Amino acid sequence: MEYKIEQYGALPCELQVFTINGKQANEEDFGVKIMRDGSCMDNECGCSFHPKLPTSEVLSKYGITVDEYSEIAHKLESELLVYNCGWCS
Repeated sequence: MEYKIEQYGALPCELQVFTINGKQANEEDFGVKIMRDGSCMDNECGCSFHPKLPTSEVLSKYGITVDEYSEIAHKLESELLVYNCGWCS
């Protein structure tokens, strides 16, 4: 399995590139992005990604296993955790 995740440089909570096995991928197949409003001075604003459980349809769509799904979901969770970027404030 090969996957590529690249964020936009100026908008780190959005993906410029997300492919799995050479196929364009949808982050919503792996979880939900939550945007929080608040004071960026207090690190209360930002975005986070919350993985969801895999479905057989998603596994089949990308030709991946449950373990590979989990690897991708956790990578999205770490990459899309953004605080204090200034775009939401």
